[in-house]
Amino acid sequence: MDHIILLFLLLFTLAFADRDNQKNPPDLPSNNASHKRVRRDWIWNQMHIKEEIDAPLPHHVGKITSSVRNNNAKYIIEGEYANTIFKVEETSGDVYAFERLDREKKAEYELTALIIDRRNNQSLEPPSKFIIKVYDINDNVPVFVQKVFNGSVPEMSPVGTSVTKVTAVDADDPTVSGHATVTYQVIKGDEYFTIDDSGMISTTRPDLDRETQSTYEIIVKAKDAPGTSGDSSTATVIITLSDINDNFPVFKHSSFHFKVPENISVGGEVGRVKVEDVDEPQHRNTKYSFVRGDYRDTFEIVANPYTNEGIIRPKKPLDFEKVAEYRFDIEATDPTVDLRYFKAGGSRSISTVTIEVTDVDEPPVFTKLPYEFKVKENDPDVRTLGSVWAHDPDAAKRKIRFIRRRASPNGDYIRVSDTGIIQLPKPLDREFSSSYNITVAAQEILEDGRLSDRESHAQVHVIVADENDNAPELVYPEEPRVCENAAPGKVIVRISATDKDELSPRGFFKFFLATEDSNFSLIENYDNTANITVKYGQFNRELAKIHYLPVIISDNGEPELSSTNTLVISVCKCNEKGNFTFCEERAKQVGVSVQALVAIFICIFTIIVLAMLLLLRKRHKKDLSGLGRSVAEIHEQLVRYDEEGGGEMDTTSYDVSVLNSVRKNGMKPEAVPSPYAQVQKPPGNMTSGAGEMETMIEEKKNEADNDRDLLPYDTLHIYGYEGAESIAESLSSLQSGSSDSDIDYDFLNDWGPRFKMLAELYGSEPSEDFLY
Repeated sequence: MDHIILLFLLLFTLAFADRDNQKNPPDLPSNNASHKRVRRDWIWNQMHIKEEIDAPLPHHVGKITSSVRNNNAKYIIEGEYANTIFKVEETSGDVYAFERLDREKKAEYELTALIIDRRNNQSLEPPSKFIIKVYDINDNVPVFVQKVFNGSVPEMSPVGTSVTKVTAVDADDPTVSGHATVTYQVIKGDEYFTIDDSGMISTTRPDLDRETQSTYEIIVKAKDAPGTSGDSSTATVIITLSDINDNFPVFKHSSFHFKVPENISVGGEVGRVKVEDVDEPQHRNTKYSFVRGDYRDTFEIVANPYTNEGIIRPKKPLDFEKVAEYRFDIEATDPTVDLRYFKAGGSRSISTVTIEVTDVDEPPVFTKLPYEFKVKENDPDVRTLGSVWAHDPDAAKRKIRFIRRRASPNGDYIRVSDTGIIQLPKPLDREFSSSYNITVAAQEILEDGRLSDRESHAQVHVIVADENDNAPELVYPEEPRVCENAAPGKVIVRISATDKDELSPRGFFKFFLATEDSNFSLIENYDNTANITVKYGQFNRELAKIHYLPVIISDNGEPELSSTNTLVISVCKCNEKGNFTFCEERAKQVGVSVQALVAIFICIFTIIVLAMLLLLRKRHKKDLSGLGRSVAEIHEQLVRYDEEGGGEMDTTSYDVSVLNSVRKNGMKPEAVPSPYAQVQKPPGNMTSGAGEMETMIEEKKNEADNDRDLLPYDTLHIYGYEGAESIAESLSSLQSGSSDSDIDYDFLNDWGPRFKMLAELYGSEPSEDFLY
């Protein structure tokens, strides 16, 4: 049938082309041999060919024809698929396909037709493009765009609620009727869901319950050619039921039993009651309430938002001695449940709760909190303010001992006896502190006399009532000044007062001058201030540049107290406008506190004591050095003495009286030297003690040489100063001849060659022609 249609189209095309040729005959060459281009036309229609033709290759597609009448004409085609898939017969123009075509791969092909002279390959007509279209046949099965689809719908949704949409695609030509039409069908799960021709899946039942089945897996089929049994494909659709709040909570147990100590804190956890709610957590909103029992004011039940449990907490302290067991019924419900989907079975779930209170050793309990006492300040008669009281709440009823723990201000101002009596060791001063606070601890006394480690505390507040025991004081202004030419009535300064006591309820302070014999007057303002004004005017700076004005201030208290304060007023030079131009600088009074004075006195006293100790120590050392000096030590000074000495007053270098005593007695002198007043000039016939002196000096020299602790000097001592006020006067050779000493030094001649020089210097009168 298809071949007949193509042949008919070809004949119609040829006939139409011949008619055109008759209407427009070809141009012939003129006699003058002039050439004109003759118009020629391609003759064919659009070519078509079916896909997947079962006939043997090649398949005839169509025919290209030109109006050119030339026996040497040759048809050729060009293009991407020319001479590969498509070829043309050179003389007839028939086009053939040498491969089976698939429209789903390529629906049309564009080629170019040419007619040339086979002798010279010259074009006889301009090239012309033509299209070969591939006709579709229904050779493709609808295919789903994905193998698995997912959808969701709320549970208990009404019939016809849309769930999700699936899509299958047919590769055939949709312009051909029935080739690309897709129909859908649920082949598994059709009792719960259905699907329309657009692929939309919807529910077929209103009672889809997530708590019964939360997920459905259905299979849908897609096919084309409706009314036939054409090929088809399938896909899986997973449908999940989303939760709605359609279930009430139910207690897991019909009763709950808890034990709790009586000292549990208010708000602490007694226990938890558990319920079961099959809805998802976001739809669990359990509320707990009391339905039977008299303890709603004792406990509360709060739902845990994460576990949905009911937490039981006490609202007030429990007492085993009063109530040992609590029993009540509670109900669990959910006010947010959608009643449209409510399931039969009741909306109430009730359970019985029993709470057993256990006894513990509790600390003492004060009968009154807090304690407050009032006392007058500086009252020596008040020693007891009152007492605190606590008792043992347990059955043992132990005795209580009270102890003071903390105090504010800190100090021994308020005491607490063992029995709880609040005592004052001394009167309180309101000016030091207007109130005193202490913390009193109560502890039980155990059977063995020890104190329990559990204690309770009470605050004791003592308010000190004010007594008028402080006189008012002047609030000194900043350097009051007055012009020397000030007019009478001129206000110099406004003064005010302060009082450490509370302000008297009878009125303000009273101000008045201690004397009226001054150039100043005082005017009260009756607001705790007063004005100092000029009384007569015209101050004389030559007589007084500074005035000291005594002001008396009274406080109107009970009893009334007053004080005299001195106001220092400077008289200054002023210009015509009354501005101060010159005032003497007065020394500012610098106050020193009692604590500072005490500290200064202690420092001065410490310095004096240290100075006295140093002086006594120095004097003690000097006395010890004088008393402990032996004759042998004095004789050490004579081992080497080749200096002139310190002059006439030298007595510290050596003691000449020792020499006299040695010469006088002929023996080793005593350890304590003789006083200078007892030194006498020895008689000339006394026996010399030179032998013993020489022996003693040698012994001391040997001791000094063998003593490693002494300084490494070659001599026993080096004298750089002769001393002063010696009764032996100067040992210097200068003016020795003029010495008026009554001591005879002739005995030096008997002491051997070592004292020869001294004997020559002091033993006899020097001659006038003596030369050094």
